[in-house]
Amino acid sequence: MSEFPSTHNEFSGGHDAAVGGIAADRLRSFIERWERMDEEKKAIASDQKDIMLEAKSAGYDCKVIRQIIQMRKKDPAELDEMELILETYKRALGM
Repeated sequence: MSEFPSTHNEFSGGHDAAVGGIAADRLRSFIERWERMDEEKKAIASDQKDIMLEAKSAGYDCKVIRQIIQMRKKDPAELDEMELILETYKRALGM
């Protein structure tokens, strides 16, 4: 027998008791919640891919759509500043 108690705490007989100072059920809960969220993220990423495929098949430029999505996430003042700098750089390069 190991010198450490198993996950089924040999001292209390309870499945939910602390093992080596760690509440195993609580730890398991954190891990399982994280894993469920990972699965949800995969499903969302798949749905987003489907949206882009649909937009592409309708004739839209997906690269531009992604750029617009990123722009919409920014604060309006930050976006204005970025566009001003972009225009300044383009003029400096004769574009």
